[in-house]
Amino acid sequence: MAIPNVSHSVTIRAQLSHHPGVLGRLTTAIGEAGGNILGLDLVDVNSEIIIREITVLAIDHEHAQSIKQIVENVEGVHVVSIQDRTFRMHWHGKIEVVGKTPIANRDDLSMAYTPGVARVCLEIARKPVEVHNYTIKANSVAVVSDGTAVLGLGNIGPYAAMPVMEGKAQLFKEFAGIDAFPICLNVSSAKELIEAVERLEPTFGGINLEDIAAPRCFEVEEELNRRLDIPVFHDDQHGTAVVVLAALRNAMKVVDKKLSDLTVVISGAGAAGVAIAKILSSSGVPNLIVADRHGAIFENRPELGGAKDWLAANTNSNKRHGSLSDVLPGADVFIGVSGAKVLSRDNIAKMGSRPIVFALANPEPEIRPEEIEGLVSVVATGRSDYPNQINNVLCFPGIFRGALDAGAMSITESMKLAAADAIASCVSDKELAPSYIIPSVFNRSVAMLVAQAVAEAARKDGVVRYGMGQ
Repeated sequence: MAIPNVSHSVTIRAQLSHHPGVLGRLTTAIGEAGGNILGLDLVDVNSEIIIREITVLAIDHEHAQSIKQIVENVEGVHVVSIQDRTFRMHWHGKIEVVGKTPIANRDDLSMAYTPGVARVCLEIARKPVEVHNYTIKANSVAVVSDGTAVLGLGNIGPYAAMPVMEGKAQLFKEFAGIDAFPICLNVSSAKELIEAVERLEPTFGGINLEDIAAPRCFEVEEELNRRLDIPVFHDDQHGTAVVVLAALRNAMKVVDKKLSDLTVVISGAGAAGVAIAKILSSSGVPNLIVADRHGAIFENRPELGGAKDWLAANTNSNKRHGSLSDVLPGADVFIGVSGAKVLSRDNIAKMGSRPIVFALANPEPEIRPEEIEGLVSVVATGRSDYPNQINNVLCFPGIFRGALDAGAMSITESMKLAAADAIASCVSDKELAPSYIIPSVFNRSVAMLVAQAVAEAARKDGVVRYGMGQ
């Protein structure tokens, strides 16, 4: 059942008659309408009226509007205005550019701009690698999308993708101190997207690909990695995979199993599903079965192609056929990166002993934790209102922080595995519990530890730019 949440919260400014009982009637009406009052602030008062702002959590937009109407009907109350708090946060964008040094006088101007800046330009022209030292390229990431697969909203286009890319840029700054910029491109093919990003390379130290539909995302990342000498990272693939591996490593401790003994069933063969299969395979999981909407993927199954060819060749060695519910019995782990409500309690009951369920579809998981209470040993979701949230913010800020600090020219498989280990290490053995296998996204030590591990792995892999990150 849906519950009131902050993403649909509103602030109602109301004018109340200055008489006993009016405030009580107002709060009672909101509660009876299913709203959850988060705040009640006094704005102004005189002998006749009291003006208050009431912050209310609602279930969705329609629920918020119905609460407004109910408040309007309370005797002695007049609604002056209602503001959607999420929309208000996005007004004129969530990020801004701020100078690192003040320009307060003629000397500051002469060094930051002309004539002093010319000396720095000539130094970079003479030795191009210095662009990584003397410009924002040293600490910048382009968050690039074509708007073809935004969150769970689908192909809504580059303009509508902007709020998400801004949010991503804000997270880069907040958790890793990286200056990230939203770059939403109006392109119609993988070729156009690749060419556009390639032309951005002089400005940025890294490229974070975001919300690009499969199979285009695979081609774009692969080709950009081939063409560019800066890190390119498709977060929907690898960020999800890294955090899943970190959570699974700790879940193994809870259920006293080893990765090398597992049978894992993955629902979803898009960007995240393919990347999770690859990272689990490289981590030693022997039995992987990936199911798409047509059922289990196996070698020589008709109508595959693209990344699914890799899945067919490298997973499901026993060639199990059938639907998701056909291949789930006996599995140790279920990982869902597909869609809402694809499983039932009966499906989970047929899994192996001490089963683990990562139901990561957002906003509605493949199965809700409360539906399988008592059946599973560990459950995780992609949501913040349940324990064990699998959230990419645990990964991408630290991955890029480490890559930039080391002067890495790419992000290798070893760097991803190092990131997963670092994330897992943030939960100590003393803290580890079925409801706590992955650190909080607000654990400020995560990005730092990930960055250190990633930078060290980059140096060991020899992908560090000469003269950088030493």
